[in-house]
Amino acid sequence: MVSGPCATTSTASRLRVSTRTTSHAVPQRAVTSAGSSIGEAIVSVTSVGGVVARSAESARSALQTESFDLLILDIGLPRENGLRLLQGLRNRGKIVPALMLTARDGLSDRVAALDLGADDYMTKPFEVPELIARCRALIRRSNAVASSTVTLGKLTLDIAHKEASADGQPLELTQREWAILECFALNAGRLVSKDRLMSTIASWEDELTPNAIEQYVSRLRAKLGAAARIRAVRGMGYRLDDGGA
Repeated sequence: MVSGPCATTSTASRLRVSTRTTSHAVPQRAVTSAGSSIGEAIVSVTSVGGVVARSAESARSALQTESFDLLILDIGLPRENGLRLLQGLRNRGKIVPALMLTARDGLSDRVAALDLGADDYMTKPFEVPELIARCRALIRRSNAVASSTVTLGKLTLDIAHKEASADGQPLELTQREWAILECFALNAGRLVSKDRLMSTIASWEDELTPNAIEQYVSRLRAKLGAAARIRAVRGMGYRLDDGGA
């Protein structure tokens, strides 16, 4: 979630962008609430697949309905202070890494944000390579404390080694098939939209056809067999369930 990828705040802040930084893209999902124009620039320049929330309310809603690898958050959001949003998320047990991206550079602001649960703090204007490096570091640390194995019924994924098995038999998967299956597995039992799946595999250079997601899902269903079921929810997306469900 790029929620510092987000709102009407700080849109006049300077964003230094060099097209040479695009090779350092962070291939993750993020929510940002850092001013709509800045949030959209972050998503565009870094190739982050994510959500640009225009307010604390929309950021909170996105975090309640989907899983994200990172939250980029401004303090000065419309109608609600970003620190209050962060505090509420932490009080409810949300452990998504949070990077504060704001024009406020006072010591008291930095200390307050870190004490309330922020994992990092950057001030505007900022350099894109540094932002990307900080995002990568936060995601690495978050992934390091999470289990690298995901099991759903007879389906097992080893996230660290990018290996999957169904009913004890290893699966031969392409890069995109793996990326989609990983996205499903990390959101097992929850709806995953086609747009989210598209953003998951959109970092590869070759273009995607309009029915690409359906083709990849069809291939995965054939490879998974009865170990797990990918169910289509008309007009909304897909959900991965235990094969016995």
